[in-house]
Amino acid sequence: MRYVTRRETRHPCQGSVTNPVAAVSGRLRAIYSLLENRGEPMPFISITRLRVRSWRYLPAFFVAAFRSASQARRADGNLAFSILRDARGAFWTRSVWTDEAAMRAFMIAGAHRAAMPKLLEWCDEAAVAHWTQDCDQEPDWEEAHRRMRREGRASKVNHPSEAHRRFELPAPRVGRGGSLRLRSGGAAPPRRRDNPPSASL
Repeated sequence: MRYVTRRETRHPCQGSVTNPVAAVSGRLRAIYSLLENRGEPMPFISITRLRVRSWRYLPAFFVAAFRSASQARRADGNLAFSILRDARGAFWTRSVWTDEAAMRAFMIAGAHRAAMPKLLEWCDEAAVAHWTQDCDQEPDWEEAHRRMRREGRASKVNHPSEAHRRFELPAPRVGRGGSLRLRSGGAAPPRRRDNPPSASL
């Protein structure tokens, strides 16, 4: 497993939306992309945001997150997976899949399935957004935040914060190093103390 930091760039892909109340223009783009791709499945994007409600849950959360990320890297149909460590105990994930079925199969298996019931207690904010698009490139974090606010939904937590109740989603803070992305093969590069990556597990 190799950890690669990279700076974010504007995302050129055109995406469709899975939320039925989304803009008509998004649905028209989806229809056009389906026709252009002759009905073949389009890449499926999954964005999540979690906020750990107490520092005492962080060690267990880090272990669960690392195991889930490793599972995603090896999962059938996974094209990309990134994690962003945000401010105030918040974490974002961004993954690209060949289709929705591949993402669902990952979600209900292995380490991710084992972590889901624990997140209900560990987190006081949780949200998710999904959409399809006509290329397999990851959206940048700005686009992920925009789509989350427009089309995402809150997930269940046992101790919701007021921000969770109001579905308030601060923009993610991306530092100099960008996000942390998992790739196959190799080892993690040595971390420089004078220039640490902005996201880590």
